[in-house]
Amino acid sequence: MADLNYKPVRHDHAAFIAKAKQRAGFTDAYDELELEYALASQMLTARSKAGLTQDAVAERMGTTKSAISRLESAGRHAPSLATLKKYASAVGCDLQVKLVPHKSS
Repeated sequence: MADLNYKPVRHDHAAFIAKAKQRAGFTDAYDELELEYALASQMLTARSKAGLTQDAVAERMGTTKSAISRLESAGRHAPSLATLKKYASAVGCDLQVKLVPHKSS
């Protein structure tokens, strides 16, 4: 059986974003994917807190590690609510979805 103990890799996200912002067009592209990045970040955080690898989550969901990798990649895949519910359950979370009215200018 595969080693299912999760060992997080250190990543300085703030430094990564600061460097990336120097590239032309990055800020506009990043802003367009803000919701996707927020969701991906929450998924990675939940999996990390659960101490699970992508393999372990895939096993719990009855799918493959590559499918979990796609789910956790912002902007590359638009998962269904059913899939997000399965992921949430696999990492010991509940899924909440809400609509928030636009702020008046």
